[in-house]
Amino acid sequence: MGGTHVKTRLWLIAGLILLTINLRAAITGMTPLIGNVQEALTLSDAQVSVLATLPVLCLGLFAWLAPRLAHRFGTHAAVCAALGVVALGAAVRAVPWPAALFAGTVLSGAGIAVGNVLMPALIKDHFAQRIGLFTGLAMTLMAVSGAFAAGVAVPLCTAIGWQPALAVSAVPAVPAAAVWWLLAVPGARGRHRRSQPQPQMRPPSAPRTAGGSGGPGGSGGSLLRCALAWWVSAFLGLVSLMFYLLVAWLPQIMHASGYTPGEAGLMMAVMLAIGIPLGFVVPLVAARMRSQRPLVGAVIVAKLISLAGLLLAPAHGWVWVCLLGAATGGAFPLAITLLGLRTDGPRAAADLSGMAQTIGYLLAGLGPLATGMLHDATDGWRVPLVALIALVVPEAVAGLLAARPGHVRPGSREEKPAQRTASRADGQLVRL
Repeated sequence: MGGTHVKTRLWLIAGLILLTINLRAAITGMTPLIGNVQEALTLSDAQVSVLATLPVLCLGLFAWLAPRLAHRFGTHAAVCAALGVVALGAAVRAVPWPAALFAGTVLSGAGIAVGNVLMPALIKDHFAQRIGLFTGLAMTLMAVSGAFAAGVAVPLCTAIGWQPALAVSAVPAVPAAAVWWLLAVPGARGRHRRSQPQPQMRPPSAPRTAGGSGGPGGSGGSLLRCALAWWVSAFLGLVSLMFYLLVAWLPQIMHASGYTPGEAGLMMAVMLAIGIPLGFVVPLVAARMRSQRPLVGAVIVAKLISLAGLLLAPAHGWVWVCLLGAATGGAFPLAITLLGLRTDGPRAAADLSGMAQTIGYLLAGLGPLATGMLHDATDGWRVPLVALIALVVPEAVAGLLAARPGHVRPGSREEKPAQRTASRADGQLVRL
């Protein structure tokens, strides 16, 4: 019995690892190849702009679907299907036809969107006593795999061509889907907990089943009337908006400030690299705290100082970029960790994750376009930088309110009081 439990847990850890390494690579691996694809398929500049924006928009457009799939079929089955769609999309977009390129990009984005949403629910369901550890592991693997995919894209394109280079992201998605299929099919892994769809309403004393589809904290109503759910969603949305704005425009901002294109690109790489260790550390620290407000405050102060520095003292750009890397690198993992900490069951975590990521990635997808238009209208980067600084204010308000102790309660305007306290274990929460 004990040996079976250990084996099941190892399979779940392997499944989580394989899931997270597929949640960025299909997106970041395409960005460096857009020029090659444009030349090969003779795409217009407008089509290229849509292609660059489409993946992030898909993350928002399809996030709402994830909780519904998990509730109907079970989380394990939904994750398996999502990874299969990621693999299919990566293969389809390699077909040398513009319609296939866009269709494959949408498919990959849809699969990643579902996986993004269900990842916090899986952690809440299977690793509730180690939310900080496993969220940190997931954030780190996402960052590393995304950076790796971006780094090898051009060498792969040079060696084997743009089509195989685009399709290669299907390779890790196939074994990942196979592992989650084994976990989803009853009996496939012996005595593992079954990932079955759960009824909409459950008595509070009913035992929790796997797959993130129910449990004591399961949601039986809409989160749209819950204030805490909106604050968590707003915080994740504004954090994502700021991150993707900087990813899209920081090299151009630094180049306009007098740095060479090579230096500006290196600054972007450094900003992203600084976030990798923070993606592991921040969730660990956040899960040990009853209120995460000190972390929110640190992130906000770092953003304000670094953005103001870019605006007022661009000659010290390296200092501001490094501080900005610490701020953005800590903010996103913190926002994702709150999805687990502000819910008391895997079903509620899936619902909150779906709501927050729908809002977050739709904002993130539209933000770079709006910033580019603002730059064109003002013929410079001073006004866009002032707008970025102004965005920190609502992010601070949402973050401080989202970081209050409590749990979301679907169908209510008030959040459930936090009758919990942090234990000495990593992120373990116990009822008083």
